[in-house]
Amino acid sequence: MRYLFAALALGVPSVAVAADAILVHRDLGCGCCGEWAKIVKAQFGRTVRIVDDANRPAMMKARGVPADLASCHTAIIDGMTFEGHVPIADMKRALAQRPKGVSGLAVAGMPLGSPGMEVPGRAAQSFEVVAFGPNGRRVFARH
Repeated sequence: MRYLFAALALGVPSVAVAADAILVHRDLGCGCCGEWAKIVKAQFGRTVRIVDDANRPAMMKARGVPADLASCHTAIIDGMTFEGHVPIADMKRALAQRPKGVSGLAVAGMPLGSPGMEVPGRAAQSFEVVAFGPNGRRVFARH
């Protein structure tokens, strides 16, 4: 409920979602976000609701996402924030472990080969998954 009030205060579009649904705020019309959401839905077995959000930077700031870790979408799953093309295994590990002082994970930019950014015939780029929160940030995983 706290997030609903915060979202309304930030002017985030009001959306009705089931309690276990995954909410993904994306840059207007971004196609790769839909590809990432399909993977999330398949791996989590939950409904994924995508919202085109022109005010996503304000929502990201309110959720503590460092500006330099921005990507094209922000997902909220069980109270944790996931910015960008975070691999599902890393998300599940963070949700299971709930590391102290970590409020979310981020993959900055849109690295080729990250979930939803796969391109047949193109090699994947190396990227880091960064944990962020009140205790600062640290590398959570490397791919």
